Formats: sequence, C-alpha cells, structure tokens
Amino acid sequence: MAMSDRLLAAWYDGHPALRLLQPLEWLYRRVVTAKRKRFLAGEGDIYQPPVPLVVVGNITVGGTGKTPLILWMIQHCQRSGLRVGVVSRGYGAKPPQLPWRVEADQSADVAGDEPLLIVQRTGVPLMIDPDRSSAVKALLASEPLDLILSDDGMQHYRLARDLELVLIDAARGLGNQRCLPAGPLREPVERLQSVDAVLYNGASEDRDSGFAFQLQPTELVNLRSGERRPLDHFPPGQALHAVAGIGNPQRFFTTLETLHWQPVPHAFADHAEYSVQALNFTPSLPLVMTEKDAVKCRAFAAADWWYLAVDAAPSPAFVAWFDTQLMRLLPARLLP
Repeated sequence: MAMSDRLLAAWYDGHPALRLLQPLEWLYRRVVTAKRKRFLAGEGDIYQPPVPLVVVGNITVGGTGKTPLILWMIQHCQRSGLRVGVVSRGYGAKPPQLPWRVEADQSADVAGDEPLLIVQRTGVPLMIDPDRSSAVKALLASEPLDLILSDDGMQHYRLARDLELVLIDAARGLGNQRCLPAGPLREPVERLQSVDAVLYNGASEDRDSGFAFQLQPTELVNLRSGERRPLDHFPPGQALHAVAGIGNPQRFFTTLETLHWQPVPHAFADHAEYSVQALNFTPSLPLVMTEKDAVKCRAFAAADWWYLAVDAAPSPAFVAWFDTQLMRLLPARLLP
C-alpha cells in the first residue's frame, strides 16, 4: 500500500498516531481560518463575476462525486435554455498557456481528465486555470453566459461566489474530522454551517444536514469503437479487470459488485497517467474502468476495454431547492 493510501486509511479509521500531527493541524487551521476571515471582511483582491457563480466542492481530500453532479447541473440548466460555463483548476493538465479553453478533441494531457470529460459530455465552454478568477474572466470574454459553475474551488477565496455546494461521501463521512495533515479536512468541520447546501453521495434519503444523491450506472461504452451496450452485456458472475484512478476507487469496485460482476480491482492514484504496459493484466479478461479514466486510454485501448457510464441522481428535494436558487439568482426572462 502506498504512503498516501496508508495515510488516507488512517484518517478515516481514526488512527491514534495522528495525534502526533496535532501541532501541524493547529497551524493549518489558523492559516485557513484567517484566509476565510479576510474573504468575509472583503479584504484583498476579490473578483465578483457579473453573472451568478456556483461553487461545487468539498472540504475533504479525495473524491466525492463532483464531476457527475456538475454534469447533472449543466444538463439540468441547459434544458431550461441557460447558457452555462465551467471553470476548473485543471489538475494534471499541461496546456501551452493559461487560462486555457478545453475542446473536445484535445488530449487529457493538455486539458486534464475531468475538464475533458465534462466538455465531451456536454459541449459547454470550459476554461482551466489554477487562478479561477482569471479563468472566469477569460470565459466571459469568449462568449456570453448566464451562469458559471466552478469545479471545486471552495477554498479559492479570491473568487466571490453566489452559492456553495459541498459534497460528502456518505460512506466515509468526514473521517476523524481533523484538518490536514492529521485528518482529511481542508477546512474545519464548522465550515459546513456556512455553505448553502450539503449533498451526500451514496445516501439513500435526505438528511437533516443535507440532500441525498446517488451515482446510477447507465450503460457500458467501448473505448475503441464507442459502441454502447446495456448493463446486461456482461452476465452475472462475469470476472473482469476493474480500473479506477479516482479519489475513492473502492466506490467504483463496489458499484461493479452491485451489478453482480466479479471485479479484479486495480486501484490507481487519482488523475493517474496510464500506458498499455500499466494495464496489461493477467489473466486475460474484459476490462472496465471509470469514464474519467477512459478519456486518457482511448488512444491505446484494446477491443474488450469498456467504461461504465454513470449519471448523478439527486433527490427530488435537491432538484426543487436548486430550481428555487436559480429563480433567485437569475433574471426572470432567462427562465421558462
């Protein structure tokens, strides 16, 4: 097990040795708390976009299902005729310049895996830049928009926002509820009291503290041919190699098990780079990976490589709440 995996396990299992990191945690908490206080006081160079901006992020390290929910939000807004844009840090991307507009025919090396997936799925204008304020300005200069979604950026306080949505993995929760490096929290747990909504990925029903949403598998897509097959393409009990380079690979492996397949798990680091050699597993079995991983593997995919397409399914209560927020933030003439 890699050092990062051991640390992640310790955060969520509450290993007592993490107490030794408490002095560093206190220092980290002071820094992030002071940073937020400056933002609330309006100090420093804070950019207020001329259109509403919604941040979709988390306060924990690791994957919480942001990308599927952002895809749902984009498509939901597009059905209402809204012009939506997205900004992202573009983790792992190596564009020739910043800010950089992601196009569907670019490589994941240039665009980043998650931004490329979003553009290929929805066609929205999307700009990457670690400086999200710069990304928003470039996006608005390129075309008119009604609404901007920020993929993560919860702690990017130089960018003002109109809504903050925080995602939490319902199974893992907040771990030991300690801040980095003694725990998985980017900000103290009290930060949840100031956000507009909390969503629990994997929860079966809404909670007093937030809304439920789930990731629903929809189909299998062949990496090489683009052929789409229903989930019964593989019979119950089918053994297959399962590849996941996401924040919480076990969630993907568990999903495959709920589909009654027998995955041989291969967990990679989040945003991992792949090669034919890295995915040359034995014995010879069909291979299924996440859609996020697939955008990096199409160029060298074998004939029996597939990705599992999933859609976010938020609770009806969240859908109603989100529509209410759109009505509040947007001029009435933009909404049906």
